[in-house]
Amino acid sequence: MFIQTEATPNPATLKFLPGRPVLAQGTLEFLEPEATKDSPLAARLFEIDGVSGVFLGSDFISVSKGDGEWQHLKPAILGAIMEHYQSGAPVAAEGEPGSESAEEGEFFAPEDAETVKTIKELLETRVRPAVAQDGGDITFQGYRDGIVFLHMRGACSGCPSSTATLRHGIENLLRHFIPEVQEVRPV
Repeated sequence: MFIQTEATPNPATLKFLPGRPVLAQGTLEFLEPEATKDSPLAARLFEIDGVSGVFLGSDFISVSKGDGEWQHLKPAILGAIMEHYQSGAPVAAEGEPGSESAEEGEFFAPEDAETVKTIKELLETRVRPAVAQDGGDITFQGYRDGIVFLHMRGACSGCPSSTATLRHGIENLLRHFIPEVQEVRPV
């Protein structure tokens, strides 16, 4: 098994590409070891000292570090991923209980439903594929008074360039297609 790694814009996060599917659908994010009961792979990665977050996508695993240097953590992470795939254990429990429901916790006024539909479509087709290449994800959280609220996950969470991505990338894109959008904020 050959696992590729890619740097992300977030220096505290590396993207690992195992060359096979990770999740069949959706994404999963784990920010603490106690939350990993639904993912044997995430639990295995949190056993490595210095790992502070695990984000699972369709074909990648983003790992964030708290302490330590990548030159020491990377071999241990590669080994854990390889061992996991060789064990035959599932990446996540059946039904992936930890995966987010796309509409869970969303907020917007009923009269804004059409605007929200367009925002979600733009996020799905233009933003999320680009952000996934960097090992992260951005999901819609809400819309109120011309302000779009987005949830940043994986490598995007805590990334130094995330503010620029929101302001200059996503905000400009949404404003271009939806004049009612005035601002984009992270939640």
